[in-house]
Parts: sequence; C-alpha cells; structure tokens
Amino acid sequence: MTAVTKIRAPVASIGAGLKRSRSRAAAWALARRRSLLWLSPVVVLGAIVSFVNVGGAPQRIDDEGTYTAQAWAVTNFGELAHYTYWYDHPPLGWLQIAGYTELTGAFARWDIAVLAGREAVLVASVIAVVLLWVLARRVGLSRPAASAAGLIFMLSPLALQFHRTVYLDNIAVPWLLLAFVLAMNRNGQLAAFAGSAAAFGVAVLTKETFLLALPVLVWVMVRASHRETRRYTLSVSASILVLIGGSYLLLAAVKGELLSGPGHVSLTDGIVFQLGSRASSGSLTDPGSLINRTLGMWWQLDQVFIILAIAAAVVALFLRRLRPYGALLLGLTVFMLRPGGYVPVPYVVALLPFGALLIAGVVNDAVVRRRRKEAPRRRLAMATVAIAAVGALTAAPLWTTQLRGFLLADLDRPMRSAQEWLTQNVSRDQRLIVDDAMWVDLVQAGWDRENVVWYYKLDTDPEVQAQSPNGWRDSDYVITTDSMRTFPGAFPQVREATENSVVVASFGEGTQAVEIRRVAVAGADAASEAQGVAADERKTLGTQLAVNPDVQLTADDRDRLVAGQIDTPIVALLGALAGSGGVVVSGFPVIEGEDSRPVRQVAISQLDGEPSVVDGEPSADIRDLVTSLDGSYAPADVRVDGDNVVLRYPVSLQGTLP
Repeated sequence: MTAVTKIRAPVASIGAGLKRSRSRAAAWALARRRSLLWLSPVVVLGAIVSFVNVGGAPQRIDDEGTYTAQAWAVTNFGELAHYTYWYDHPPLGWLQIAGYTELTGAFARWDIAVLAGREAVLVASVIAVVLLWVLARRVGLSRPAASAAGLIFMLSPLALQFHRTVYLDNIAVPWLLLAFVLAMNRNGQLAAFAGSAAAFGVAVLTKETFLLALPVLVWVMVRASHRETRRYTLSVSASILVLIGGSYLLLAAVKGELLSGPGHVSLTDGIVFQLGSRASSGSLTDPGSLINRTLGMWWQLDQVFIILAIAAAVVALFLRRLRPYGALLLGLTVFMLRPGGYVPVPYVVALLPFGALLIAGVVNDAVVRRRRKEAPRRRLAMATVAIAAVGALTAAPLWTTQLRGFLLADLDRPMRSAQEWLTQNVSRDQRLIVDDAMWVDLVQAGWDRENVVWYYKLDTDPEVQAQSPNGWRDSDYVITTDSMRTFPGAFPQVREATENSVVVASFGEGTQAVEIRRVAVAGADAASEAQGVAADERKTLGTQLAVNPDVQLTADDRDRLVAGQIDTPIVALLGALAGSGGVVVSGFPVIEGEDSRPVRQVAISQLDGEPSVVDGEPSADIRDLVTSLDGSYAPADVRVDGDNVVLRYPVSLQGTLP
C-alpha cells in the first residue's frame, strides 16, 4: 500500500498541475477573447492563402534552392552547406530551416525539396503576422486596424510572392518584429530589453542586412525605457547584442577562417565581397540594370502597396507613435537607392511588415481624428481616409487577379517536368550542370553529389574546378533556367557549356522555360552538322520503310517516317523486324518536352503476327528481341502500355548508326 501511495502522489500532483495550466490558459484566452476574435481570422485566412498551391506558384528559383540545399546538407551531411561554406551569409537562417524540417519531417513529406523550405518560411510568416498584430496594438492601433495591417501583410501579392520563396529574410522577419514588440514593453524592462536584443541578434545572424534597423530599434528602446533605469537596461541589451554577434566571429576563429589566407575561405573575404567587391545593381535609369528589373518586378506585383506604404511613411513622420517606423521604412528605401550599391531581390521583405503597419496606422489615426472632430487636422484626416478608400478600390481588382494566379497557376511545372525527364532519360553516372533549385532532388534521385554541379560553383569553387579539369567539357548536360540566363557573362564555363550544347528537351515558355541541353564536346557546330546528316539519313530510311508491306502503320505515322521525324535506331529496328516476319506499329509516342526532336519511342502491338503483350507482360518474342539488341540498337527502357510494348531509345548526338 505504501508503494502504491508513493506512485499515486506524483501522478496526482502532475494531474493537478495540468488542470491548473488549463485553467490559466482558459483564463488568459477569456481575458483576451476580443483580441483573439480579431486576430484569428487574419491568421487562418493568411495561412490558407499562403499554403494553397504553394508548389505551383511562383516557380522555384536558384536562391531558394541554395538555402534549402544548405539546410538539407546540415541534416544529411552534418555540414554547414552542400559546398564549401564561404561566409556569404551567417548560417543561422538555414540552420533554423534545418531544425524545422528535422522536427517536422518536412523533407520526407514533400516530393520537391524546396517545398519543405517553403513550408518553413510560410510558418515563419504566420508567426510574423501574429507579432505584427501585437506590435500594431502596442503602437496604439485599434483591433480592426491591427487586423487590417495583418491582412495587408499576408495578402498583398508583393508579400505573397516573397513569403512563398525560401529567402533568409522571411526567417529573420519574426525575430525583428519580436525585437520591436519587446522593445516597447513598459514592465519588466530589463528582461524585455534583453530579449529584444537577443531577438535582434538572431535576426541579424539570420540575414545580415537587418542590421540596418538597429538605429530605429535603439530609438524605440530609448523612448520606451524608464529614465531611472535607462542606462542599465540599454547597457545590458548592448552587451547581449555584442555577445550574439561575437558568436559568428568565434565560429570563424575556431575554424581558422577569420582572416584571409591561402588555401581557405574566410569571414574577412566574405565581408569584403558583400560590402566592397560585389557588383553594383546599376542605375535606375538603365533599363537593363538589376535594380531596374528588381523594382520593376516589385511594381508589377503590387504598385498600390508600394505607393500607399511610402505615402504613409511620410505622413507617419508627423505622428509620434508611428514616427520610428516611418523613419525606418524611408531610411531603408533611401539606402536601397544609394548610387553604386547592391540591392538584393528580397530586400523588400524587411519593408513589408512596416509598410502594412504604416498604412493601417495612418488610416487608423485619420479615422480617430475625424471622429474626435479635431479641427486643425480634420481635413487632413478626411483626405487620408479618402486616399485609403481609393487605394482599396484600386487594389481590389489588382489583388484579385494576382491572388488568383498564386492559387491556381502551375508555374513550376516546367521545373518538375525537367526533373522527371532527367530521372527517366539520363544515367546516374552522367554529370549535370544545374540550377540549385533541383540540386537536392537529383541527389536524392541517385546522382552522386559531385555529378550534380550547381552552376555558380563551376566558375567560383576551386574544389569543383578540381573535379572538372577540362572545365565544361567534363559535363554531359546543362539544364538552363531563368536564373542561369540572367547573367550570361558572369559564368564563363557555364556560358561555354550552354553555347556548345544541343537542346534535347524543353519545357515551358518565357521566364519559366527550362531547357535540357546535351553538351557536345566537339562543339555545337559539329553536333549540328552531324544532326543534319542524321536527318537526311532518317528521311531516306524512313521513305524506304514506309512502303514496306511488312511494317503496318497508320497513315499519319507513315508520313512521320517519310518526313524523317523518327529516330534512326527505331527506323533501323523496324526495317530488321520487317525482314524477319513483320511488325505492327501502333504509334510513335512523343516524350514530353521533345516536340521538336526526333521521336525516340515506338509502340509495338504485334510481332511476327503474335501479340506483344501476354498477361500484362512483354511476350517471349519481345523479350528475345530486346535481349538480342545491343549497342546503338539497344533500347534504354522497355515498358507495357495497354496492349503495346513501348521501346524508348537513349538521347544521342551521334549523327548516324555505325
């Protein structure tokens, strides 16, 4: 009895503790029920819009493939990156993605690795909208206005485009918002300010450009701090921030990579690259410059948000509660437009929450002033409300069109189709130059990591260059995407590989286009000449075969033979089969992406008068046929499709059969 009593006592204690926790949680929710009623729909709607069709739009890009691959390397290789980590960014951002994917099993849940990364950043965005709502309330916005800020932040097409993209900035935003929320705390300021400094340190080590927000965070802390404890709380906060920043220096020092030196990367080199040697984004007046294209993309996505956010920031300079955030948005905008600077495409991510906050905050202030009938500013308040109303009416059709595209379009299909083509048509020992967006998927599909070369590394990484002593000639395929085509002169080896290759499959159009190109070591001109000879041979052999009565075809397929559209090994095979008993061809199935290439598949329904398929399997005659074929005549794949056996031949740039 004593032993049973001793066991029951802790169990009863645990049960009582859980009951008290539930009671406290219920009391907390009850006390904040109005806030939760306003916040919950924003979070739910934002999450739904964010996650629906996340794999379809936007199309994957190289940057998010890089951060996803780095996170995957952490959990699968125990390394900071899938290539040499060279201090281009602090690693904390993809370490957080790696932690999330490991805890939730995201990489196993998605068939495309980047989508696991997208899930992580979208969860971060949902957390960010909650923190933005809390910040809006602390600034003094009403609950409806705080909810409006959250909806703008989650539903603006500009925001949605970047929230759905695996950028480190998306991981940093919740930490930045948390830093501002804690900085405005009036009670327990020592702990709150220490937490604010820690959150800001994490934000900066997630994406270093967030350091630009430090002056405004200090401003908010100074305004919120109690005069009698200000020096102490700010000193503690500064110490914590320095310690967190110093951890990055310590990492580099422990690895012996703090300072420049021969034979290794260094933090110093990374900083010099980011701040000094990185190519400028160009001039706004140059239509072909990076900054012009970047701003053009932002403008196309949501010009209403951009105009209202900047206008609200200007107005906010005259409103004490919103002044720091107006100064932050305008300061970051001016810094972005500095002459000769580099502007990352996701730079706008840091501006999004504050733009939403300012739009809602300025309108909220105008409504309050109008209700109070404050004579000096009543006209200004009415004008602000009117402008906001016009902005909302203008944004409605634009947002509807853009959001429909995000929810329904399948912009990533060319990437998926290209990956599927590679897995079905390219052997695992062949070397690929790829966009990083498909790096993890191809390694998981069976390629050795050294045979899947991120195009950026072919010209910049000594280890990769050592694996390719002949440069681009050591590669078999180059898969080009918009990311690779954007800077053709920046990567000489990739350019050479592209120029000395032949398109064997293509998917999509315009900026979504993905081309699979077979590298021709002898050069594209030689490959083109060989293909011209092969085309003439196909026409000659096809014309002869089309009149052979032992090859039964449809009229359309006979015309394709005569036109030389059927690959030479298939024509030669059918000629041999016609001379040994006859063959019935039910078609020449075109492989997706190869509409302009010679057809590499043939569907055979009968061989020597016997069915090609028996009990769902290739007949004995077909099996004997396949076994007897070798060299250029051997198919790469044999499969059953209904009553037909489909033979698929490999891609070849060889002009004619031996």
